Amino acid sequence: MDLALHHEIEQFIFREARLQDTHDYDAWEALWTDDGLYWVPANGADIDPERQMSMVYDNRSRIALRIRQLKTGRRHSQTPPSQLARVISNLELLESPDDDIRAVCNVQIFETNLRGDTMWAARSQYTLRRVDGALRMAYKKVVLINNNKAIYTLSFLV
Repeated sequence: MDLALHHEIEQFIFREARLQDTHDYDAWEALWTDDGLYWVPANGADIDPERQMSMVYDNRSRIALRIRQLKTGRRHSQTPPSQLARVISNLELLESPDDDIRAVCNVQIFETNLRGDTMWAARSQYTLRRVDGALRMAYKKVVLINNNKAIYTLSFLV
């Protein structure tokens, strides 16, 4: 185990969480590679996103569009914006057949807004890649623990 690499990945994921929690959308978007894919499946962890519905299944251009929409101020479910706090745990680096870095972790997200308080739990999977010496996300999959139930107001970045 390369402890320096583990620490670098951990710091990257912590930074991503902070950017999401503080609604720093431009900085969060800058973490992605040009071929990035952001996926939040519905109704299970291993569905086929090309054939079944997902909560989010965004390629790089759709990620940019989502960010532009969030920045308009017209997302009424986020007026005022939810206050968020994430806890990341159980970070594990996985074997990778190529130069990409694969990592998984558990995430707990506390959300408070005018509707009340909600606790979200998820398992996140990352594929990270070095671009000009810096880590970037090429893939992020967020499997909400309760994704088999109706989710009424998931209007922030998970």
